Amino acid sequence: MSSQQPPEEPAYDDRVYRSPMAVVTGVLLLALIAWLCGDALVRGAGNAPWFAAAIALVTVPLTVAFTIRPAVFANADRMRVRNPFRVIELPWGAVDVVRAGYSAEVLAEGSKYQLWSIPVSLRDRKKANRQSARGAATAGAAASAEQRRAQADQAIDELRELAERGASRAAAQGGVRVRWSYEILAPAVLGAVFLIVLFALR
Repeated sequence: MSSQQPPEEPAYDDRVYRSPMAVVTGVLLLALIAWLCGDALVRGAGNAPWFAAAIALVTVPLTVAFTIRPAVFANADRMRVRNPFRVIELPWGAVDVVRAGYSAEVLAEGSKYQLWSIPVSLRDRKKANRQSARGAATAGAAASAEQRRAQADQAIDELRELAERGASRAAAQGGVRVRWSYEILAPAVLGAVFLIVLFALR
């Protein structure tokens, strides 16, 4: 009689981790860049419109890269880390450790990758620890402490749990794949070269 392996749990939609504050900051900075550079493009004289175009070409992709773009997508099989200039795909079977010290990071295949979209706030962590300590004397202290975990630590706990549950899944095996984000790098480099040429021709 042949033995049958139990079916694996179905893979669910990605959980998405990103910093709302970074996104808001990015939107405000993009609005400021659009206002300043747009005004120079429309009303500027001489080389001012060209300088405005070059500055926008540099600053817009960099602003997007460091504020709006960073995100972590995680499901039952893998984690995809979208950092400013790279996208790292990590099957859970390749992940060694997910941790948060002074920064959130994942270790896999001898390399360390930062999780830009999960900023670690030591102030937030200390505040959560103080609240948990005050609640420890009351009933339901364990539940209270769990609710008062720092936001970054909660996210890392969830990712660590996904990693532990998914490490043995057949669909979660494979190597780490890293891809450079040329859609961010190319316009920024082009804008920088354009700006250097404009300064050289002044």
